[in-house]
Amino acid sequence: MASPLKILIFGAGAIGTYFGGSLILAGHQVVFVEQPQMVGLLRESGLRLDLTLDPRRKTRESFVIESRAFIIAPSLEEALKFGPFDVALFALKSFDAPAALEGMKPFAERIPPILCLSNGVQNEQMIAESFGAEKVIYGTVTTAIGRRGAGDIVLEKLRGVGIAAGHPLSERLVAAFNDAYLKCRLYPEPHSMKWSKMLTNLIANPASAILNMTAAEIFSDKNLYALEIQMLRECLAVMKAQNIQIVDLPGTPVKALAFATKLPLWISKPLLARAAGSGRGAKMPSFHIDLYSGRGKSEVDYLHGAVVRAGRETRIPTPVNDLFTNTLLALTHKQIPLTEYDHQPEKLLQQLKSKPASFRLKP
Repeated sequence: MASPLKILIFGAGAIGTYFGGSLILAGHQVVFVEQPQMVGLLRESGLRLDLTLDPRRKTRESFVIESRAFIIAPSLEEALKFGPFDVALFALKSFDAPAALEGMKPFAERIPPILCLSNGVQNEQMIAESFGAEKVIYGTVTTAIGRRGAGDIVLEKLRGVGIAAGHPLSERLVAAFNDAYLKCRLYPEPHSMKWSKMLTNLIANPASAILNMTAAEIFSDKNLYALEIQMLRECLAVMKAQNIQIVDLPGTPVKALAFATKLPLWISKPLLARAAGSGRGAKMPSFHIDLYSGRGKSEVDYLHGAVVRAGRETRIPTPVNDLFTNTLLALTHKQIPLTEYDHQPEKLLQQLKSKPASFRLKP
């Protein structure tokens, strides 16, 4: 291994624990920034990583990392005392990013380059606006991680990590991540990587939350499945208008997903159904989890909403993404009750039919 990195990680959630723990096991120095109420717990319990799914690990036991092997701080100010850092890992939910970045601004000169692993296509722009483009490294995660408790994660689906080229640290990070068994790949163009990842996040996500239905239930309804295809076609049309290429991601054949949207529905349906199911296992999609947690926040505006905004700029109609965004936000902000569309797909479909024909994407 080359010289160890000193890494600042924002949050010890599922992604933070997986990356931080894997990098600690590989000999790197890691400092976590966490909510004060979590710090004491993690200092006492340490980290537990069930990585038995990865055959390269050659173990049937979970890795237990005692708290003396890492530092966890209750504030950024406290964490920065252990710097300077080579890089920071940022994998917060998109709706938490603006407040987090605002809180980081007083320490701008001491903030290292930030590898952004958050979903969505606008977080890197927010980081650049706050700290400068030279502080941004585009990244994406396709590996699926489950969280059993504080600092306790399980590897559910090993796919990998993408890091965009172009930053002085990009190649060094790829090498370090691969040494840590994170299955990392370098991508020449950041926006193709990020938009391709977002395309995979769209499938059966808002419909599941709005209708309180599983992905399997959505795909079994021919009208809802047709709606999913139209939603993906809108995103692909917006990508094409922006000259953004579709690229395969680690363990994720995004080009095949895009090609499936051109096939007759009866042919594409089993293919996409398997893709949606294998990506999440038995878990409900993230939008559903966030909506029913009652936290009053949703990433839909950062995913489907980003498609809508880009559609306006490129004059591409995005009625399905617009419907999903506005309906889920209304549910999230309790402007309409959770029961409004609960297992009532026809009621949601009727909302789309009421839109002017000029706002609909051609088949």
